[in-house]
Amino acid sequence: MTGAVQIDNLTVRYAGATALDDVTLAVAENEMTALIGANGAGKSTLVKALCGLIRPDSGTITVHGRLAHVPEGREMFPDMTVDDNLRLGAWRRRRRDTAPIYDLLPDLAAIRSRRAGTLSGGQQQMVAIGRALMADPEVLVIDELSLGLAPMIVTSLVGHLRNLHATRNLSVLLIEQNARLALDLCRHAYVLESGRIVLHGPAATLARDPRVTAAYLGGHVTVTP
Repeated sequence: MTGAVQIDNLTVRYAGATALDDVTLAVAENEMTALIGANGAGKSTLVKALCGLIRPDSGTITVHGRLAHVPEGREMFPDMTVDDNLRLGAWRRRRRDTAPIYDLLPDLAAIRSRRAGTLSGGQQQMVAIGRALMADPEVLVIDELSLGLAPMIVTSLVGHLRNLHATRNLSVLLIEQNARLALDLCRHAYVLESGRIVLHGPAATLARDPRVTAAYLGGHVTVTP
């Protein structure tokens, strides 16, 4: 199976401090892969390197196809309408027709003329996903899907994401602090701790691993390789 994303031996340092240490990670084509870890583990640094926002000190990143990013915190343009926020996702493309996004995410159609700053967190997250889809990506990187959202809203977003994955054949990298959500949703998963991948494998297997259970599904024990 062709890989959508391949990261090999990635190292990133900030002013001499190592944020990522020899990280290797793969996202298979048309699959959803999770990256879980606590605050400060290096997840945001990995996303920035993957999106070309920072230059790694060493290692390689290969992406097959167009990549789009759903950023942590949504990053809306609050005074612009939903429709205009969506169009910004296609700023490098000739076609900026938002109708296909409303077909995929019909809940947005009713609020397309509202200013993004007036929306709920769940609505903003849906706009952020739609904005990324406007780039017509093959690879979708979602940074903290559930951040600050009520469980009912997260359940709705997960349903939309499952449908998008099935209908668009997207390869998805989901970066999440909510390990239970990530392991339930994705087929494969990686655990990042202090800048290093300490565990990886089928998500269902990791969900039963006592180290993951203790550290991320109820306890506070440090995961070690």
